[in-house]
Amino acid sequence: MKAAFAHLGWSPAIFWGATPRELAAGLGLVSGPRAVGRGAFEQLMRAYPDETSNAGDGP
Repeated sequence: MKAAFAHLGWSPAIFWGATPRELAAGLGLVSGPRAVGRGAFEQLMRAYPDETSNAGDGP
């Protein structure tokens, strides 16, 4: 609790609503793949653009 309040700045409501995994991730205790960086994300968006739809055309 002390780490969540002091180091993460969490409120009691956030602390009690968090899962153990979320707390561990907040404290940097979870290992695993890192998130995609902005540059790589932009490359993916260019390579795989969202398809446009005709949502405004009606049913």
